[in-house]
Amino acid sequence: MIGIFTGARIKELDRYTIEHEPISSVDLIERAAGMWVYEFERLYTQQRRVVVFAGPGNNGADALCAARILNDDGYSVEVFLFNVNGSLSPECNEYRKQLLNCSGIRMTEVVDQLTLPELSAQTVVVDGLFGVGLNRPLQGGFAKVVEFLNQSGSEIVSIDIPSGLFEEDNFGNNPNAIIRATHTLTFEYPKLSFLFSENADYVGTWKVLNIGLSVEGKQTIKTEYFLNTDFDISGIIRRRPRFAHKGSFGHALLIAGSRGKMGAACLAARACLRSGIGLLTAHIPACGEPIMQTAVPEAMVHADDRADLVSDYSSPQVYQAVGIGPGIGKAEATVRLVEKMLSASNGPLILDADALNIIAENRGWLDRLPINSILTPHSRELERLTTHCATDYERLRQARFLASHHHVYVVLKGTYSATCMPGGMVVFNNTGNPGMATGGSGDVLMGIITGLLGSGYPPASACVLGNYIHGLAGDIYAGRYSEESLVASDLIDNLGTAFRQVRD
Repeated sequence: MIGIFTGARIKELDRYTIEHEPISSVDLIERAAGMWVYEFERLYTQQRRVVVFAGPGNNGADALCAARILNDDGYSVEVFLFNVNGSLSPECNEYRKQLLNCSGIRMTEVVDQLTLPELSAQTVVVDGLFGVGLNRPLQGGFAKVVEFLNQSGSEIVSIDIPSGLFEEDNFGNNPNAIIRATHTLTFEYPKLSFLFSENADYVGTWKVLNIGLSVEGKQTIKTEYFLNTDFDISGIIRRRPRFAHKGSFGHALLIAGSRGKMGAACLAARACLRSGIGLLTAHIPACGEPIMQTAVPEAMVHADDRADLVSDYSSPQVYQAVGIGPGIGKAEATVRLVEKMLSASNGPLILDADALNIIAENRGWLDRLPINSILTPHSRELERLTTHCATDYERLRQARFLASHHHVYVVLKGTYSATCMPGGMVVFNNTGNPGMATGGSGDVLMGIITGLLGSGYPPASACVLGNYIHGLAGDIYAGRYSEESLVASDLIDNLGTAFRQVRD
C-alpha cells in the first residue's frame, strides 16, 4: 500500500533518504524537479508561456530547479522569487545562483514590493510558494499574491501541494489564501488533505510522482494512513480450491427490505451472491417473498410473519456472516429485531442503512456491537452515530474513534472510501467514479462485504477488497458506457469482470 505521511513525518522521510541513500538535499531536489517537469511537459507544450512563483523554502527550490529545466527544454520561462528578509533556505539560494547564470530566464527577486505581472488564459503558472509543513494561514503579501493568481484566469500547476493548503486539517484555514490549482503534481505519496471533499477545488486533479524516497525509511517511519493499490488487492484475493463445494464458501444471512423498499434487499442479495458466498438466506417481509424469489432465485427466502416489515428472526442455523439494514425502515418491531440481533449474534455483524439509523437513535447499543462487526455509514449516517462534523477530516476522526473505541470496522463511504480499523489503521480506496452517486450503490457494497466475510475473508480484507471491487465495477461500466447512465444494478453486472481483472 502507499503510505500517506503527514506533518513532521514527511520531512523526517526526506532526511532519512538524504542520510541513508546517501544523497545531497540539492540532488534530491534535482531528482524531484526532473520528475515534475516530465509530467508538466506532458500537459503543456512549449507554446505556452510559463510564469514561476517561488517561495523562500525548499518548495521554492523545487520551483527554481524546474524553471531551469523547462528553460533548457525550450520553454519561455519567467520567475518571481520571494526573497523577503533574506530568508532563503540554503537549497533555494543555491538554485537562485544557478538561475542568475542561466540565459533566457527573466527572474524578478521580490524583496519588499511586487509589481504583479500580466497573466492570461494562455499563461501557465507554476506554484512553488509554500510546500508541506505550513501550520498557519497565509497572510499579508503572500495572501494577496494567492488571491491574484486565483483570479488571473491562468491554469496553475502546484508543486507537491497547493500553497496555503495544510496537509491534514484545514478547518481553521483561510479559504481565500489557498491556491486553487488546476493540477497538483505531488511527490512520492498523496497528502491526506487531497482525499477530502472540502479541498477538491484547491487540489484540482492530482498525480503522485515517484522520486525514489527511501523504501527502508517508509518502513521505519510509521504512518496509520494508506491508499490501496492494484498490487495490494491482487494479494488479498484467494483462489477457490478445485474440489470445493457450496458449503466451502459459507452461509450468509441477509435481513433486509420492507414494503416499497424491496429493491434494496434484492440489490444486496444479488451482490452478496456475486461475491462468492456459498449459500444465502434472505429474511424479508412476507410481501417481498415473490419479488425475491423471482429477482434472486439463487437465494433461499425466509419470510417474516409481518407482511410489510421485518420483525423477528429465530433460527438454529449458524451463519458465517449476518448483514442487516438495507431498506428495513425504523418501525418499532424492526427496532426490536435489531436490538435482538445485537445481543444474539455469535459473530460480527455487517450493519448498514436503517440498522445504523436505529442504533443512532439508541446510542447505548453501540456498546453491544459484537467485536469485529462492520459498519458502512455514509457521512450523514456517521454523524447520526457520532456528532455533527464540519469537514471530511473531522468525519474521519470520528470514524476512527468509533472503530477503535468499539473494536469494529467502519467503512466511511464516499470518494476515497475509508476503512477505519480497530487498531487505528485507515485504508483509503482509489477506485470508483461520480457515476456511483446513485441510489442503491451502498446496498451493493453492503452485499459485497457480506459475501466476502461469509465466504471466509477476515473483516479487514472483506472491507478493503469489497470497497475496491465495488469501485472497480463502477469504473468498468463507466469506461464502457458513461458515468451518467450508471445505476446500482450495473455494479452487480460488472462484479465478475472486476474480480477477474483483479485476479489476472
